[in-house]
Amino acid sequence: MLTLIVAVPLTAAALIGLLKTPGKPTAIIAAALMLILTACAVFGCCSCCCGTECSAANLSLNLPLSKIMLVLTALVTFGATLGLKAPNKDADRSWAISALLISAGAAGAFMSDSLISFYAFHELALIPTFVMIGYYGRGDRRTIAWTTTIYLGLASMVLLAGILMLCISLQAWTFSGIRAAVETLALGGLANFSGAYLSAVGLILIIGFGTLVSLFPFHTWAAPAYASAPTPVAMMHAGVLKKFGLYGLFTLVWALGPVSDAYFGDWMNLLLVLLLGNILWVGYVTVSRTRLDDMLGNSSVMHMGYLFLALVVFINSGARSELAFNGAALLMLAHGLSIAMLFLLTGQIESQTRTLELDSMGGLAQKLPKLGFLFGLAGLASIGLPLLANFPGEFTIFVSCFDGWQPGSNAVEGGVLGSIASWFGGLGPVQLTLIFALWGLVISAIYMLRAFRRIFTGDVRLASERATKLSCSDILSASFLALFIVLFGVFPCVYLI
Repeated sequence: MLTLIVAVPLTAAALIGLLKTPGKPTAIIAAALMLILTACAVFGCCSCCCGTECSAANLSLNLPLSKIMLVLTALVTFGATLGLKAPNKDADRSWAISALLISAGAAGAFMSDSLISFYAFHELALIPTFVMIGYYGRGDRRTIAWTTTIYLGLASMVLLAGILMLCISLQAWTFSGIRAAVETLALGGLANFSGAYLSAVGLILIIGFGTLVSLFPFHTWAAPAYASAPTPVAMMHAGVLKKFGLYGLFTLVWALGPVSDAYFGDWMNLLLVLLLGNILWVGYVTVSRTRLDDMLGNSSVMHMGYLFLALVVFINSGARSELAFNGAALLMLAHGLSIAMLFLLTGQIESQTRTLELDSMGGLAQKLPKLGFLFGLAGLASIGLPLLANFPGEFTIFVSCFDGWQPGSNAVEGGVLGSIASWFGGLGPVQLTLIFALWGLVISAIYMLRAFRRIFTGDVRLASERATKLSCSDILSASFLALFIVLFGVFPCVYLI
């Protein structure tokens, strides 16, 4: 059944592309079937697949993040296909095919135990992103498509080198094999490799995965790509595929366990600085954006900083911090749903007003109150309002920064930072980073609430006067994602699946 989860969207994409079957209906049927298969696999409705390994394709749900990421993929795929609204029939088929291919690649990557198939599935999912931006993107789409291709192509080559070096050092080519090798050999099994080699492998993996996740300063491709991409591509890439790099890093640290410090330990302080670049630098850039799509693209980049903060805590704990791991798992799920919903609503706003310039809109809630409510809910989830999905993940990550911390242990000394640390009882680098990172919550509230005010409140502007009634599929697709944003906010123990 795990193979079917990947085969269904691939088959549907082939039917649409080769037999010219209708794009949106075929994609919706495939996404619904994928959602049903995912529910059966994750919740054990079928005993032949739950928790087992599909050896032919090397697919498994035994890795700690596989189930929750597979759920995210299925939910966003269904929302993206249900809300698909292409400008013409040819674009309808292309948009549907791209969403299905990204979905198949992401699902395959999240279920792969083999690092090579994990990498290959991700490359499959990247191809439609480049193509769709180049053909159907907004703005200077050709330049953006080439920039994205070069950035992610180089990152993929760097990542492949890091994966090969890692696998060679441990003589294991699967996540489970790496974990078994570490449990058997521990640090003694790495005796043939110098500490500098292992540290270099860790840096290469951080650069490769980090670029794919848009880690500062390797982030400049992301916001233009999401802003330019057609709606289903932006939803699938920002909501699902972007989690590939974080999924890979967390799963590798889980597999390496106590030896993860040998690979990544030298780079933790650097990561703390870079993740603050995501939260603060990109956050202030987000505030300055005047187009909704550009603002949301930068917002997505900004929120990756919190997940890297959880990664640092997880590495420093020797892969033992359940708070950091569970917080990251829930935030990846929540961010994927909320940003996908926001890009979906952005596409609906553009189709109604023919613009995404914030200063050109106003009073849209008077014309489309349901759209205003749904956008407000997704926006509040994005900034971490309690009882919505992002809050439990963010809060758990913040708490995890003090997991096992003792006053004065590993405290920052000297300089301005040392003085600040001493005021708070001798904070370490992680705890000090958290203090600065919390300012990101204020930044998020500023840009999201301001965008809502400009678009939906005040006098009805010329752009908003063009708005007509939303279609049933528009409302259903956004409401579907909104339902799970509320569900996972009220019942955050979903990570226990």
